[in-house]
Amino acid sequence: MSITRLTLLLVALFSLTGCGAGETAATATLQAKQAEQARQQEAQLRQQIEQANALNNQRLQQQADPDQ
Repeated sequence: MSITRLTLLLVALFSLTGCGAGETAATATLQAKQAEQARQQEAQLRQQIEQANALNNQRLQQQADPDQ
């Protein structure tokens, strides 16, 4: 195998490896963004549940003691 051919094969191999690393980094970045969005959605849902529970508890108290 000639030196030129070997060099071209190595360049092609390194180029493909670089593309794979870039895709991996892009995937990791996307997954990190998605995880952050999921955490934000979870926090919002928890807040909504707490608000709904507080309102429900208030209604239950009013039903139990209608004078207040």
